[in-house]
Amino acid sequence: MHGSQRGQGYYSGPDPSGGKSWFSYEELMDITNGFSQENLLGEGGFGCVYKGALSDGKCVAVKQLKVGSGQGEREFRAEVEIISRVHHRHLVSLVGYSISEAQRLLVYEFVPNNTLEHHLHGNGVNVLDWTKRMKIAIGSAKGLAYLHEDCHPRIIHRDIKTANILIDNDWEAQVADFGLAKLSTDTHTHVSTRVMGTFGYLAPEYASSGKLTDRSDVFSFGVVLLEIITGRKPVDASQPVGDESLVEWARPMLIHALQTGNCDQLVDPRLQNNYAKMEMVRMIEAAAACVRHSAPKRPRMAQVVRALDCEGDMADLSMKFGQSQAFDSGQYSTDIQRFRRMAFGTEDFTSDYRYSGEYDRRSSTHSAEYRNREHRPHDLEHENSYRRHQNHNHLPQNRDSSNSWKSGESSGEFNGEDETRAMFRRTGDRSDVGSYRYGSRGFP
Repeated sequence: MHGSQRGQGYYSGPDPSGGKSWFSYEELMDITNGFSQENLLGEGGFGCVYKGALSDGKCVAVKQLKVGSGQGEREFRAEVEIISRVHHRHLVSLVGYSISEAQRLLVYEFVPNNTLEHHLHGNGVNVLDWTKRMKIAIGSAKGLAYLHEDCHPRIIHRDIKTANILIDNDWEAQVADFGLAKLSTDTHTHVSTRVMGTFGYLAPEYASSGKLTDRSDVFSFGVVLLEIITGRKPVDASQPVGDESLVEWARPMLIHALQTGNCDQLVDPRLQNNYAKMEMVRMIEAAAACVRHSAPKRPRMAQVVRALDCEGDMADLSMKFGQSQAFDSGQYSTDIQRFRRMAFGTEDFTSDYRYSGEYDRRSSTHSAEYRNREHRPHDLEHENSYRRHQNHNHLPQNRDSSNSWKSGESSGEFNGEDETRAMFRRTGDRSDVGSYRYGSRGFP
């Protein structure tokens, strides 16, 4: 295939994807210096990302998806066509794509100021101040809400994490990595798919059954909020047994903070109490609601936006897919009250979402171990957990972070507490995982 320069960057062949450039494989090899290690921005369970420069000097990030996904050319083109119509200031824009035999590549705009993961956990970086943390949380929430509620078909990201929230030079957040996204029609409550994502962020129902909904993304975003609040990583093998999981560690303290208004046990000590108290409370309320074990009891992302940003700034919302009223700031007070009830388990949001409720039943798709486990009432678990942790004030020092784009890879099944702990020791906090089943301990 012979490419030619047209407009910005390289272009070759027809253009079936909403004005996005169709790059040849050879062209992308050229702009990334042969996909060289020097150009490598990061790698994970789904492929590698390389930095490149188009003919006009514009920097791009080229994602080379792993071979063997089973996705055909027609399916890939259809997905690119939909993703190419997504335009929002808090979403990384797709520049183009490439199909060459088994190779599938996506070309995104390059965002220069690294990732939220880097700024929270990077070695030797300045402490991210509260104003920036709040700005990043609101921006990334708006981007994800747009995918869920203003795109048709709706887009479920399925790998929300701090490493996929990029930061520009104005400290605005842009959600990245649509190469993993799944499309969901409005008539389906879930998409059944092979479990893919990053350990520590996976919603429990998605991890156990492979049934993916927008509430799976909401759980993952709740973990991101907990990272912003606490400064801790989602999984930290250096913590005492039982505290490796950020969500498990945080649950009793979230309840304590909501009941008493005392956030001291949760807040990142590096902030040195330099934060806006009411903003912190709003974020804690949102995080607690997002990481509810029951998927239908989690909020929609539009509600999370209102909880974080009571002013409901409309200026940065694209209305290309319809005049959404999801961000009506008049709903803020009502949402906060509902979030409090959700955090304590007294409200179910099934009616807000055409949801089959399969995660409240013992689904036949779950493993025998998971089906046969005895389940105590969720809030009783919270209460008992709080009693065990009420004198626990320890927050860890951050360990060295690897390259901000990079993550380790592992896959397999996790069949019990001992193996889960062994996995913590092997992989630390950044493992892309395949399907697995719950063991004796399970996830929050």
